[in-house]
Amino acid sequence: MDPAPAPAVRAPRPHVVRLGPRSVVALVLVSAVGVAGFGWPLLAGPAAQVNAHAQDAPWLFAAVLVLLVAVVAATVSETGLGAKAVAMLGVLAATGAALRPLGAGTAGIEPMFFLMVLSGRVLGPGFGFVLGSVTMFASALLTGGVGPWMPFQMVAMGWFTMGAGLLPAPDRMRGRGELLMLAAYGFLAALAYGTIMNLSGWPFMDTLASGIAFDPGASLPHNLARFLAYCAATSLGWDLGRALCTVVLTLVLGGAVLKALRRATRRAAFEAPVAFRGPADGDRPGTA
Repeated sequence: MDPAPAPAVRAPRPHVVRLGPRSVVALVLVSAVGVAGFGWPLLAGPAAQVNAHAQDAPWLFAAVLVLLVAVVAATVSETGLGAKAVAMLGVLAATGAALRPLGAGTAGIEPMFFLMVLSGRVLGPGFGFVLGSVTMFASALLTGGVGPWMPFQMVAMGWFTMGAGLLPAPDRMRGRGELLMLAAYGFLAALAYGTIMNLSGWPFMDTLASGIAFDPGASLPHNLARFLAYCAATSLGWDLGRALCTVVLTLVLGGAVLKALRRATRRAAFEAPVAFRGPADGDRPGTA
C-alpha cells in the first residue's frame, strides 16, 4: 500500500531585504523625523518655539535624505544586499517611476501606487520601504519634481509600500480574497498618502488669506478642523481619484502582477544558501 502523499507546503514570503537591528533603528529614526516633519503643526502647542521657525521646515530635506541613505546603508551592511535584490529594486523602481507620469496626475490617476502595493505585498516591509523611497526619488528626477516636498514624498511612499508588506502573510490568503484585501488597503493608503502630503504644505499658507490655513496661535482642535477643511477643499477629489485608480488596477491586473512577482522571486532564490565544496576524493592529489 503506497503511503499517502505529503501535503503541499507553500513557501514562505521571501525576505529580500531583512530588517536587522541597525536597519530597524535607522527606520525608526527616519520615521520619527518624518512624523515630526509632517505633524509639527498639530503636535506643537500654540506657545511652542517651533512655530517661530516654521519657515525653516524645508531644511528637513537634508536630514531626511541622510537618514534614508542610512536605512539603505544599514540594510546593505547587515544583510549584504545581493546583486539579485539590487537588480529587482532597480527594475521595480524604474517601472514605478515610468508609470507615475502616465496619468500626469490628472484627476489623481497615478498608476504607480498599485505597483507599490503589490511589490510590498510580495517582497516584504523592508524591501517595500526602500522601494517606495527610491521609486519616488527616481520619479522626481524623471519628471523634474525635485524640491523641498521630495523627502516628504519619499518617506510617505516608503510608509505606503512598507504597510503592504505588513499585511497578513500570503500563505494565509490567496486568490480573490487577497486582491480584495490589497484593493481595500490601496484605497485607504492612497487617501492617507494625500492627507499626509497636505501637511507638508498646509502650514505655509498665509493665515490672513484663508480661513482654512494653519494658525500658529490656535489650539489643536481648531487647527485640526482647519486642516480637514483644507483637505476637503483642495485635494479630496484628487485623492479619491488616486484611491479609485489603485483599486481598479489592483482588481484588474493584480492577479497577473502578483504571479509575475512571485515567479521572479522564486527564480531569483534570494534566500538560497551558498555552499562551497572542496574537490571530490578522486580529484585530490595522491588518491587513486
